[in-house]
Amino acid sequence: MRAIVQRVTSASVTVEGQVVGRCGPGLVVLAAAHRNDDESNAVKLADRVHGLRVFADAEGKMNLGLADFPPTDEPRVLAISNFTLYGDCAKSRRPSFVDAAPYEQGERLFFRFVEALRGHGVEVATGVFGAMMLVIIENDGPVTLLVDV
Repeated sequence: MRAIVQRVTSASVTVEGQVVGRCGPGLVVLAAAHRNDDESNAVKLADRVHGLRVFADAEGKMNLGLADFPPTDEPRVLAISNFTLYGDCAKSRRPSFVDAAPYEQGERLFFRFVEALRGHGVEVATGVFGAMMLVIIENDGPVTLLVDV
C-alpha cells in the first residue's frame, strides 16, 4: 500500500455538496492499495502512519506522533482513498493505473487500514470510497511524506 501523509491544522472532504469527513489538527492520509497487496500491508501501513513522528515537541523538533496526544472524540486523521497514487506516467502523459488494486480489493484494504488505525485508539474520519471528492487541506509546515509498504 502507499500513502501520502500530510500534517494539517484542519481538513475536510465533501461529496455532492455535503461534508462527509473532517479533522482538526492531525494528519490527512491519501491511501491506495497495490494489486498485489493483502491485509497485512494495510495493517503495516496503519502501524507506520500511527508511528510517524511528525509533530513538534516542546523544542520545536518533529519528535511526536499520534500516540503522544491524549484521546479525543474529534478525528485526528482524515483518511481518503486515492487509487491514483499508483498512476504510472513513466511511458506517457496519460497515467496507467494497472498497478492499482481492483475496486473491491482496494475498498477492502482501505477500510482494513482505517480499522487498524482505529485499533491504535486514533479517531479516523473518511471520505466516501470511489466517490468524486473535494478535499480541503490546510497543510501545516508543510509536512508531506510518501509512505510505502
